[in-house]
Amino acid sequence: MPFFSRFKSTVLCLSICFLSCGQKQATPTKKEISTTEVVEKEIIVSANRTRAFIPLLQNRKIAVVANQTSVIFKQEGYTHLVDSLLSLNVDIQSVFAPEHGFRGKADAGEAVKDGFDNKTGLPILSLHGKNKKPTPEQLEKIDLVLFDIQDVGVRFYTYIATLQLVMEACAKAKIPIVVLDRPNPNAHYVDGPTMKAAHTSFLGYQQIPLVYGMTIGEYAQMLNEEGWLTDGAKSDLTVIPLKNYVHGSSYELPIRPSPNLPNDISINLYPSLGLFEGTTINAGRGTEFQFQRYGAAFLDSATFIFSYIPKPNFGSKYPKEEGKLCYGEDLSTHPKMDSVSLQWLLKAYQHSNDKESFFKTASFTKHAGTEVLQQQIEAGLSEEEIKATWKEDLTTFKKIRAKHLLYRDPTH
Repeated sequence: MPFFSRFKSTVLCLSICFLSCGQKQATPTKKEISTTEVVEKEIIVSANRTRAFIPLLQNRKIAVVANQTSVIFKQEGYTHLVDSLLSLNVDIQSVFAPEHGFRGKADAGEAVKDGFDNKTGLPILSLHGKNKKPTPEQLEKIDLVLFDIQDVGVRFYTYIATLQLVMEACAKAKIPIVVLDRPNPNAHYVDGPTMKAAHTSFLGYQQIPLVYGMTIGEYAQMLNEEGWLTDGAKSDLTVIPLKNYVHGSSYELPIRPSPNLPNDISINLYPSLGLFEGTTINAGRGTEFQFQRYGAAFLDSATFIFSYIPKPNFGSKYPKEEGKLCYGEDLSTHPKMDSVSLQWLLKAYQHSNDKESFFKTASFTKHAGTEVLQQQIEAGLSEEEIKATWKEDLTTFKKIRAKHLLYRDPTH
């Protein structure tokens, strides 16, 4: 994906940072950040703010939780965080890899094996294989864990589950964790059904809405301060904040955060079309328009005139409806959304020729976070009627969320 021009102005900041990485810099307080005026400046991701976190890493053995999005931006292109830290003589002992792996090439849900990074020789320890939480043995010689992964702000996107498990492991081992914050491209709203405790899984550990409107750093603080880690544990947490960022800031991702989120349109539609993951409908996997279209062979061809054929490709070895002519809708030019939409899910169900097998009930419940949404759709409720049932939970969550925001939030 071409590099976006917004990062070009960070080169001066980077030069200063690398020359001054031995100097300590005070981290802004929550109050200072949250009252910052909206300014038209380039967003600086926390990985670029080396002066703020390099002193925390010096003379310590470090484990990094990272993937392909963990980069430091330069005038032209970017450098992976791990490569940059090694060049600064930071003692990295190992890298923990989330779902999709360190280089971000594994399919959704595919087990990722331990191994070694070809470029650096570092051990890569999978957090999406035989264990999803770092083991005491894997942390035995570690003095600090550095977490830097680009999130997209959707509850069933598993990077926040990995964050929680890493925080819990660090708390138990009494190891500090530093989270480098990155913008959430879906942080401009809060919406969707709230997960119920009975449906806790790797697709959701907390009773939060489908779209929770927080950066990953803010979310880490909420986990810690609300006592949501297992047994109410508290991690020794430091969040390195972004610069020149407020909720509602427009932010385009220069690197796809996972194989099937190739661009900003797919990321913006993901909260809505991601619910198809719990159905027999294809949501663009096996095409180059993942989460920008949906369809199935059993949808009514008279209603859905758009068609396509899913085929195995990068990020989807076995797409649903593989090799079949699917009827559906193309949403690749849809305007930016600021809410979860059920219109496509409802339309697909209403015009399905095979309603009995439309839902993969266990999977759909995990994605929705509640069994109620499937029941409402099958009962024929409208989108307006369904969304009215979310309001009380959303109001409750927004009050909790407000306590942990690091950045000004002009929309809520």
